[in-house]
Amino acid sequence: MTSAFTFDFVPLVPWPLLAACAVLALLLTGFGLWRGARGTLLRSLVALLVLGALANPVARREERSTLPDIAVVVIDESASQGIADRRQQAEQAEAALREKLGAIENLEVRYVRGGKPAAENADRDEGTRLFSALTLALSDLPRHRLAGSILVTDGQVHDLPDIAAAQDVTGAPVHVLLTGRPDERDRRLVVKNAPTFGMVNQDLEVTLRVDDTAAAPGEMAELRFRQQDVGERSLSVPVGRDITVPFKLPRAGRSLLEFEVLPVPAELTPLNNRVALSVNGVRDRLRVLLVTGEAHAGERVWRNLLKADPNVDLVHFTILRPPDKQDGTPIRELSLIAFPIRELFELKLSEFDLIIFDRYRRRGILPTSYFENIANYVARGGAFLEVSGPAYATPLSLYRTPLADIFPGRPTGTVRTEPFQARLSDLGRRHPVTAGLPGSVGESGNPSWSRWFRVINVDVLRGNNLLETPNREPLLVLDRIEKGRVAQFYSDHVWLWSRGFENGGPQGELLRRLAHWLMKEPDLEEEALRAEARGNRIEVERRSLKESREPVTITHPDGSETRLMLDERGNGLASNALSVEQPGIYRIRDGERETVATMGAINPREFADPRATPALLKPLADASNGSLRWLRDGMPDIRMMDKPTRTAAREAGGRNWMGLYRQNDYVVTGLSITPLVLPLALLAVLLGALMLMWRRESR
Repeated sequence: MTSAFTFDFVPLVPWPLLAACAVLALLLTGFGLWRGARGTLLRSLVALLVLGALANPVARREERSTLPDIAVVVIDESASQGIADRRQQAEQAEAALREKLGAIENLEVRYVRGGKPAAENADRDEGTRLFSALTLALSDLPRHRLAGSILVTDGQVHDLPDIAAAQDVTGAPVHVLLTGRPDERDRRLVVKNAPTFGMVNQDLEVTLRVDDTAAAPGEMAELRFRQQDVGERSLSVPVGRDITVPFKLPRAGRSLLEFEVLPVPAELTPLNNRVALSVNGVRDRLRVLLVTGEAHAGERVWRNLLKADPNVDLVHFTILRPPDKQDGTPIRELSLIAFPIRELFELKLSEFDLIIFDRYRRRGILPTSYFENIANYVARGGAFLEVSGPAYATPLSLYRTPLADIFPGRPTGTVRTEPFQARLSDLGRRHPVTAGLPGSVGESGNPSWSRWFRVINVDVLRGNNLLETPNREPLLVLDRIEKGRVAQFYSDHVWLWSRGFENGGPQGELLRRLAHWLMKEPDLEEEALRAEARGNRIEVERRSLKESREPVTITHPDGSETRLMLDERGNGLASNALSVEQPGIYRIRDGERETVATMGAINPREFADPRATPALLKPLADASNGSLRWLRDGMPDIRMMDKPTRTAAREAGGRNWMGLYRQNDYVVTGLSITPLVLPLALLAVLLGALMLMWRRESR
């Protein structure tokens, strides 16, 4: 608490009137002196005394309470601060600042942590927003109390405004304490151009560049390229030049591409040596061959379902006149289209994405070699769906052809023709093709689907049985054959669902899922591990046909690992999420499967050039009369100094010290006013002056 005395005027009349009287007195004095009138100076003295009395001078005594100055310390917590020993340097600097600033009297210090993106902005590539944190800290701070700002950072700041705007915001010295070292080297991988989708089995390419801050001319780097379901290959690429890496998508759906350039000795960080891309594979059109062995009630249901999909090119043949039909009709009177068996099953078989045999039986139309072609087509990666009719249980069964090598069900020779309701098996409740099918669980716990009336009995030799009768007779079995896939229906009454019989059933949804599984769509894999970054969380989902309590292991970009338990949530799915902070590639594995998730942008600004640098903040420090120094050179002293005037500005920092302004702000807690002119004394003086003036002029 201090006292201060000041002098002021509290006029008895308005200032304009007092000014007018003063001007009038000045004019009259000048006129009197010009005319040489006697007593002019004495009259001027009297006028001056009257004007002084009307101005009413007073003495003010203020009781003042001094307000502390405020300093702001901003600690950079961006991802690049985790490189090398930068975070340790920042922590040591913060501890030293707390000690030094805490020892200064009448100084309030605000510590702010910035540079870390908010949870809702984790997906945005905003870089280090350190100045935004400083502006927010100054938003409720009176500028006339700001002693200065101290930034502890590596210098990689991406929201620095222009110098004029920065000076207007701060209005006090800005000191920068740099973490890191001035001689750092870093190598990074930059994606220049990458597709987000591509046609299956079409040539695609990614354009990349390997940048190195200390590479020799003509230096080469080793680039590793991993593609999901394809494998890994190594390339030798030049440093500092754009290169293209060709690839193909083997299947539809999401495919992961990983690129990694091997680090060099003494490299700053390997975090920006890897990138992961997600490319969605799409098919131009799904080419389907549907062969119906005989005309029957469900024939057009299959055709209509496939024709209704605009992405399906359907080739459909129905065997209407087999070779054993001899009714004497002349050939010239037949208008049937010839079945181009050689073109379909020899020349262009590999062009089809899916082959469906609907109630087909051996009738001498296809030779044995063509059945071998179909089996080989599946083994090489093709897809085959067989809808069995009653003939599957007879000597005319397709099981008595080379297709027996790929069929999962062996006929027992019996057919049951009683009404029954299909239901999901234990595996069917977890398999993505049938899990959660509409109507699979009705009000009574049983499916609400319509009944079927025929089932061909088989012994399941391999594969997964997804649909079954109440007597546990298999109805739908899926199996993998080398690179290809096979599915078999052991009832030809699935078409009843589409006809709306007894409220029908989900034939369209089932066929869609079945076709996608046969075509190896990733979303319908029965054993799959998926991960995706959302906000600041890595969401992990595992689908499996068996329950598992094994945790997944998440490898962070810095190499550390976290074990995460997944919670079962039905239909063969288990999931959980992990909150993370560090951008980069996270690798997730559960012992059998492995996947990756990318947190943040493909080429984050934070690691575009992670070297510590003074270049960005030095202009601001110079413009604000602040300073910039490396923490590796030691922690400077801190001094309080009087705020310089505009004409006498000087730097608030020296070789081993940095200064903060002493603003000397205060609030007035008490006020007393003492008049300097006493009315009676003034009256006596005026009377004396008037008498003296009268005596002078009376002579």
